[in-house]
Amino acid sequence: MELRHLRYFVAVADEKNFTRAAERLHIAQPPLSRQIQQLEEELGVELIEKGTRPVKLTEAGAFFHAHAQELLAKAAELKTMTQRVGKIERTLSIGFVASTLYGLLPRIVRRYRMLHPEVDVTFHELTTMQQIQALKDGVIDVGFGRVKSEDPNIRRIVLREERLVMALPAAHPRAASSDPLSLVDLQSETLLVYPKTPRPSFADQVLSVLSERAIVPLKIIEVRELQIAIGLVAAGQGVAIVPESVQGMRRDDVVFRALTDRHAVSPVMFSVRKLDRTEELQKMLAVIYDVYDAAGISYIRETL
Repeated sequence: MELRHLRYFVAVADEKNFTRAAERLHIAQPPLSRQIQQLEEELGVELIEKGTRPVKLTEAGAFFHAHAQELLAKAAELKTMTQRVGKIERTLSIGFVASTLYGLLPRIVRRYRMLHPEVDVTFHELTTMQQIQALKDGVIDVGFGRVKSEDPNIRRIVLREERLVMALPAAHPRAASSDPLSLVDLQSETLLVYPKTPRPSFADQVLSVLSERAIVPLKIIEVRELQIAIGLVAAGQGVAIVPESVQGMRRDDVVFRALTDRHAVSPVMFSVRKLDRTEELQKMLAVIYDVYDAAGISYIRETL
């Protein structure tokens, strides 16, 4: 059994059709059918129910499909990491969600570059879910995101749980007071959430916090990104729940108020490929903890 057999079978199982699978693999259908037949003969079990349209997997086929996907992902990860280790030039490609730019990420990167000028650092703005795929595809080496999700090929480290705050138009009646607000206050407000796609996202994180407390805003408007949400808040179109680091935007037409709800937090996640232990990543994690120490931020120290 070879990796190509796994790729062929996964394509058929995903597409539920031999013709579409052959097109996806850029091969003719007869050779594809023969490869699947050879795979079944080698395993001694039927993976696909005969004569079904669309293709339907047997119980053994469903089991094999799940583990074949995992093995192919690990093979791709091994290829990416081996290529990184073999490069003469040292590089580190970072994926980030926009809100982290208003927190400590710029300080972390500045310190990393100062300590390790030999490493070429590049950036990609990506949602948390896009970062997961970009890591598996080898597009980025580390991601800074906010949404907790499970993937067997990705290692996630929660760096910190950041408090959430409410962004209000400067002319809002509650903006004049510096007193903390409660999420219950949203029941009389239009709430702007972001990003609209892809999901799950920070929008779902905020909506989940509200749902757990049976809080229903007067109206919910989904927008594409953080900057648009803050712009619409400034225009008086509603309020937004954002990480407290977003206060670094320092706009005169938007005010930020703390929330009394202690569970209103958003994690900052450090994501890497499961088996990636390259020197650049080890050094990046060490710099993060140094910056957190200097800023007096509490965290649970982890190693790769």
